[in-house]
Order: sequence, then structure tokens, then C-alpha cells
Amino acid sequence: MNGTKAAERPSYVPRGLARTGSVLFSYGFRPFFLGAAIWAIVAMSLWIVALAGHLELGGSYGAHAWHAHEMLFGFASAALAGFLLTAVPNWTGRLPVSGWPLAGLFVLWIAGRAALLSPDAIGLAAAAAIDGLFLPALLLICAREVIAGRKWKDLKVLGGLLALSLANSCFHFAVFTGDHAHIAMRLGISAYVALVTIVGGRILPSFTRNWLNRFGRTDFPVPYNRFDTAAILAGVAALAAWTLIPEHPATAVAGLAAASLHAIRLARWRGWATWPEMLLVILHVAYAFVPLGFAAIGFGALGVFEEHSVMHVLTVGAIAAMMLAVMTRASRGHTGHPLSASRLTVASYAAVVLSALLRPLAGVLSEIATTLYAVSGSLWMLAFTLFCIEYGPILMRKRRALR
Repeated sequence: MNGTKAAERPSYVPRGLARTGSVLFSYGFRPFFLGAAIWAIVAMSLWIVALAGHLELGGSYGAHAWHAHEMLFGFASAALAGFLLTAVPNWTGRLPVSGWPLAGLFVLWIAGRAALLSPDAIGLAAAAAIDGLFLPALLLICAREVIAGRKWKDLKVLGGLLALSLANSCFHFAVFTGDHAHIAMRLGISAYVALVTIVGGRILPSFTRNWLNRFGRTDFPVPYNRFDTAAILAGVAALAAWTLIPEHPATAVAGLAAASLHAIRLARWRGWATWPEMLLVILHVAYAFVPLGFAAIGFGALGVFEEHSVMHVLTVGAIAAMMLAVMTRASRGHTGHPLSASRLTVASYAAVVLSALLRPLAGVLSEIATTLYAVSGSLWMLAFTLFCIEYGPILMRKRRALR
């Protein structure tokens, strides 16, 4: 039986937990979570220096476009890769990609970051081409695993990856043609938020139920049903409207409707019942930025909220806070550490949530906008610095033996 399974597996795509070589490339979450956290700190530091006028960043892309791109398609794409390369094998029952194929994918991501630091040095077309390789490569890997594992319900996750690949290409095209990349940015943000609503709806109630069950409690989250499907579809409709017609009255209606549905959805998961364990609480807090983000889309369409504030509610709140929550939990769980948040971990959660709350206010409180930029950026760097301090050594060491 084992021999038959081994024969069915193509020899040219090594899989399984690498037993030799660097521990860092033994599992997808290790290099990509660490790389995402380091780049979150470095990219934000460079952006702050550029804002102060001490650095010309991004060459012909310009500092603002570089910052937006590197948060969406640099930091966030790495965090997403770490999650998918770890989660997809669990969903499909197939062995994870590790060793040299994983190292090659990670090098591809690093090459994109290096190319866009100084794109004019190698030419805009070459820089865009190098950066544009990573997301399609990740899509192909995940598609191969989902199709081989016949997990057709997970095809919607591949749709999110496809949208991200398209958004990245559109971003580069906008720069080439001299247009603003607003549509590409909104498409990229929308793809991430859609993935949060899909995957979040899978892991939040499951993790919450498991935790409550440990203590003999029966006040479980409401299982996935048609309401969840309706909420996801309403969210996708609102995101599509925001991407294409952000200031249209229809977008206001769609955004506020989606906000209401996702607020109810979050309440159905009974996050308050997990209060003693911050490793779970942060997942619910991060998801709370989804209905807040939809509400921001609605009010933005009505002219109450400016576009950059809407974007930052979604990017720093719904996306980055959820990514940090997943990064800490997965790092602990897959390395044999207790599924309980340490003080450093809780401090990192507090920093990223405060950053998510403060940054959008810069568009409303223009008189203190510069201060809010500085404080929010500092909190962002603090959150991921704390992650690196605590989880960097964990990610580079072998898994703890189970006792």
C-alpha cells in the first residue's frame, strides 16, 4: 500500500517534511512567516524615512506606490504563502512541499522585494517581471495540491490567489502607463478580505468550539450554514463594487449591508466566550475589522470617509491583524509549543490593533495626521518586532518533542 502511494507521487516534486538541510525550509510557515515579519519592519522603516524626505524610495514607482505595493504584495503575500503552504496539505491530506522547492519559492519572493527596491537599476519591465513570478507560482503549487487531493470546495481559495496575481499585474501596468494604481490596490485588498471571510469562517468557529469543548462547555459557535454563504456573497459583492465604483450609491448600500451581515456572523461565533485565551480572542478581534471595513466602504461611498482611511481599516485591521493572529497560532501549534499566548504575543496583538485603529483616523483628524502616521507606523513595527523576538528562534529550531 505504501509502495503504491509512493509510486503515484511524481518524483520531480519532492514533498514531505524535509529531514535533512535547514530546519527553516522543513515547512512552509517557517520561512514565509519569518520573512513576512522581517519585511513588515524593514518596509515600514524605509517608508517612514522616505516620508521624512531622507530617502528616494521605489525609483520610478515613487515612494507612495512602493509602500502600497510592498504592504500588499510583499509582506501580505509572504504571510499568505506561509499559511497556505501549511494549511492546504492539511485540507487535502497530501504531504507539504519542503526542502529545496520551498527554498526556491522563498528566493523568488525575496527576488521580487530586491527588484522593486531599485527598479530603475534593472529596468521597470524586468523588475515587474521578477516580482510578478511569485504569486502565480504559489497559485500553481496550491492548485496542483487542491486538484490532486480532489478538494473542490477549496477552489474558491485559488480564486483569491488568482485575483491577487491579477491585481499585482494591474498594479505594474498602471505604473508603466502613468496611471494611479487605485483599482489594482482595491482589487488586491478585496482579494485578501474575501480570503479572510472564507478561511476565517472555517478556522474561527472550529478553534473556538475545540477550546470550549476542552472545558466541557456546550455554548458552541453556530455551525456553518446558509447564512454564512449569504454573508460571504454579500461581502464579495460589496468588495467588487468598491473595487470598480467606490463612490457610487450602490456601493454604499452594498458595503453597509455586508457590514451588518458580517457583524451578525461574528456574533454567532461567540468570541467573548474565549476571553481567557488571547490566542483565540485576537482571531475574533481581527475579524471584527471585516464588518468595520465594510462599514468604512459604505461611508466612504457617501463621502464621509476618505479612500486611504477605508483602505487602512481593511489592510491593517482585517488583513494584517488576522495574519499576525494566524502566524502566532500556527507557529506555536506546528512547533510543539502550547497553544497559549505569552505576554510578548499579547503585546504584539495590542500593538497591531492600536495601529489599525489609529491609522484611519489620520484622514479624519487632519490636524494631527503626521503624529498619527508616526504613532501608527511605530506600533506596526513594534508588533512585528515582538513577533521576530519571540518566534524567530522558534521558527528556526526543530519542533519540540511531544510529551
